[in-house]
Amino acid sequence: MKKIKIILGIIIAFAVIFLSTGLIFKETAYTTQVEINKPLEEVFMLFNDSSKINNWIPELKSIEPIDVKPEKTGSTYKMVVADRNGQEIKLMEKVMAFVPNEKVTLFFNTETMFKKDDYTFAFSNGVTTITNNSICTGNSYLFNCVLPYFKSVVKKQDQEHLNNFKSFIEKS
Repeated sequence: MKKIKIILGIIIAFAVIFLSTGLIFKETAYTTQVEINKPLEEVFMLFNDSSKINNWIPELKSIEPIDVKPEKTGSTYKMVVADRNGQEIKLMEKVMAFVPNEKVTLFFNTETMFKKDDYTFAFSNGVTTITNNSICTGNSYLFNCVLPYFKSVVKKQDQEHLNNFKSFIEKS
């Protein structure tokens, strides 16, 4: 009986810690970065060419324009990506900011989370640097509890996409 109480106490402690994670961490933030040996204008143009995006985001199955604004800011797209198990995830993308050769801010809405990617572009000594500051928030309290524990997975995937883009553009 004493062992059962100890085991039950440990389970309750883990449950309390897990559920308090959602109260402590309202959002998960991280930064990814890549340096590309190409001119800023070329990097920015290819980065924002939706017809080429499959070259560096292989999980992307489709991207459909919903409302495209001439100045890009405010444009919305419907996207379908495949997760690691091959299941399709539908999401909406909205361009929150678009400053040519400087910045692109994208907001994604999926069934489980909201994500904001704030890409900045800088050029120095023949190298273009793309820095992405990301903020993820769960659509539910339980997903907010889980998200901080998977921060490294989401960050790794974003870094892989930037590395893929670097490989793609430097081959061009």
